[in-house]
Amino acid sequence: YAGKNKVNPTATILSAVLMLRHINEASAADRLENAARKVLKEGKFVTYDLKQDRNDPTAVGTQEMAEAICRSL
Repeated sequence: YAGKNKVNPTATILSAVLMLRHINEASAADRLENAARKVLKEGKFVTYDLKQDRNDPTAVGTQEMAEAICRSL
């Protein structure tokens, strides 16, 4: 899937949350984790693997999901 803008970015983003906690940036970690949680809960700007139907045409790509999380910060 490299370079295809299809992969769910949640694992990478949550790894960043762990890194932020490790460097004592708890506030930033909380904000990022909450933003990811919000986007996942809404289910609107998520990749195909998080849709009920994997062929759902409303699924977005990696970049669009990451951008939605950033907008939720």
